[in-house]
Amino acid sequence: ISHFSSRGSQKSGQNLPPTRTNRNTYKFFASRSSSVTQQSLNCSPQNSPFGVPDLGHPDLIKKPLKMRSFEKFKIWVLLICLVFELGYGFYLPGSYPHKYGVGDLLNVKVNSLTSIDTELPYSYYSLPFCQPQEGVKDSAENLGELLMGDRIENSPYRFKMYTNETEIFMCQTKPLSGEEFKLLKKRIDEMYQVNLILDNLPAIRYTRKAGYFLRWTGYPVGIKVQDAYYVFNHLKFTVLVHKYEETNVARVMGTGDGAEVISTVGKDGSEEPGYMVVGFEVVPCSVQHAPDSAKNLKMYNKYPTPIKCDPTTVAMAIKENEPVSFTYEVNFVESDIKWPSRWDAYLKMEGRDLTRYEELDKEAQAQMNEELSGWKLVVSDVFRAPSNPGLLCAMVGDGVQILGMGVVTIMFAALGFMSPASRGTLITGMLFFYMILGVAAGYVAVRLWRTIFCGDHKGWISVSWKAACFFPGIAFLILTTLNFLLWGSHSTGAIPFSLFVVLILLWFCISVPLTLVGGYLGAKAPHIEYPVRTNQIPREIPPQKYPSWLLVLGAGTLPFGTLFIELFFIMSSLWMGRVYYVFGFLLIVMILLVIVCAEVSLVLTYMHLCVEDWKWWWKSFFASGSVAIYIFLYSVNYLIFDLKSLSGPVSATLYLGYSLFMVLAIMLATGTVGFLSSFWFVHFLFSSVKLD
Repeated sequence: ISHFSSRGSQKSGQNLPPTRTNRNTYKFFASRSSSVTQQSLNCSPQNSPFGVPDLGHPDLIKKPLKMRSFEKFKIWVLLICLVFELGYGFYLPGSYPHKYGVGDLLNVKVNSLTSIDTELPYSYYSLPFCQPQEGVKDSAENLGELLMGDRIENSPYRFKMYTNETEIFMCQTKPLSGEEFKLLKKRIDEMYQVNLILDNLPAIRYTRKAGYFLRWTGYPVGIKVQDAYYVFNHLKFTVLVHKYEETNVARVMGTGDGAEVISTVGKDGSEEPGYMVVGFEVVPCSVQHAPDSAKNLKMYNKYPTPIKCDPTTVAMAIKENEPVSFTYEVNFVESDIKWPSRWDAYLKMEGRDLTRYEELDKEAQAQMNEELSGWKLVVSDVFRAPSNPGLLCAMVGDGVQILGMGVVTIMFAALGFMSPASRGTLITGMLFFYMILGVAAGYVAVRLWRTIFCGDHKGWISVSWKAACFFPGIAFLILTTLNFLLWGSHSTGAIPFSLFVVLILLWFCISVPLTLVGGYLGAKAPHIEYPVRTNQIPREIPPQKYPSWLLVLGAGTLPFGTLFIELFFIMSSLWMGRVYYVFGFLLIVMILLVIVCAEVSLVLTYMHLCVEDWKWWWKSFFASGSVAIYIFLYSVNYLIFDLKSLSGPVSATLYLGYSLFMVLAIMLATGTVGFLSSFWFVHFLFSSVKLD
């Protein structure tokens, strides 16, 4: 059970809504010192579909080498076990705890201003807030952080560990200009939130409603009461700390901004008291400050008059040509929350009920139990090359690449290596795995091309280029268009031009060459031989009682039924800022989705063959890929009913653009699953049955 109240009185078992998040991260540091292609239409069934060539018999390896390798393996296992036995262990996700001594400086950072009303992030210092004395400096950001629109900068807020301070003066702004006054009012109307970070923990705010505590990350810029606008200019911070328990050990510690070796023993041999930050809470207040009282004050001076922070009242109305003074106070509270549990308040998911998942309707499969033999009549046409084979090969190759990326990424995330606590690592990992799996995309695309044309390898380079540029090209077009909209809105969510250059270089210098390498390997690999001969004259397809494509498009409802509940939480994580952390459950849902996509496509392919429709190639792809249509419709529904507060055509265009990009990737991945399973089924069906 998680404890997230500042006083330990509020348990996580209460009914709290999902929170907003800034997708904050830690980088993980944990270490411990230790000593220790068409040649002929007559093909014979010799190779299994998409088989793997024999790489050699293990008996060719000499026994002494095997023994030496086994001995080394045992030594490594013993060493690993020894480290885990003697070590303090490590915690995933997140970084190693940072120990602070009493009086040590704690620096608060700021992230981009965010709003669920516009989904357009802006820099914190785009508003007239106090700036640090040393100037605004950007924190180190990874590729994923930049793509997600995070801009983390330093702030003037600073604390001393376990030192309570009150009435600390920050600054008094210059008289608000007309432009600054209008911008402040606009950001308040758009419900923008200020996001603060301390020791990689986002500031959390608690409110009480109908007897329940509600928690939110960040606090609003201000509030509108009747016709007046009020800004929250006084912040009451509560820092929860937990006493550092381990002593007399030198450790490497860090929180993402670097690492340092800290000894828990003082110079005189006595133990130094140390604390870890396990919670960061903020209460925003609007306090009226007299301009004359702050005239001669410098930053971090004590405000001359007492400040009463009452979050239920507002007093600091903003007016044109008048300054705004900012102050804060901080209180440290020792908490029984352990350091590994400090993210529980952010990662808790409410409203999840496994019983809400609908079971897959199996009536369609039950109707397939009857003995049907119409498929035997299309034996000489079932492997006839489809229309636009190059495009099909490219789409299947890209689908393998996207599916592999998704599986590997979710597996790593389920193991804790890509948690929400590790800001940007999820996107960075997805890009990395996508580029590496370009080899698989080229291999599958070219080998399928050679299989369609019975071993002919001509044109494999063109197919490889199509696989390397089809999906990335469409994605680049969509993202570039959306990025121009973000640039026009001066949003920090816009991808910098330099990052665009980096992405293009990653595409053409890593992803494309790897896809060509995979295509070369696919051209050298043996093609999959068909078990039956294909006639030169195609068989006429008899008239159908219903349009075959109508059935194909309707088939997507079954895969959609396996994920639409989970889709709500994913969409909420993307657009409502709620934390998504149940990657293990998402992995199970993804496995179920793959199984259902394969079954649906296989059944639809068999139904078409039974009515003598041998054009199954593209239909098998879109039978499962049509789930993307329903996901897009769900996205539109989510926009209308759940994001109804989304304001402006730019925000709606951004939402629909990113949704289109997402459903395109899903269509390629699920369509590939359906096609490959149908290909295996058709190959197995016509190779295992004796035909006249």
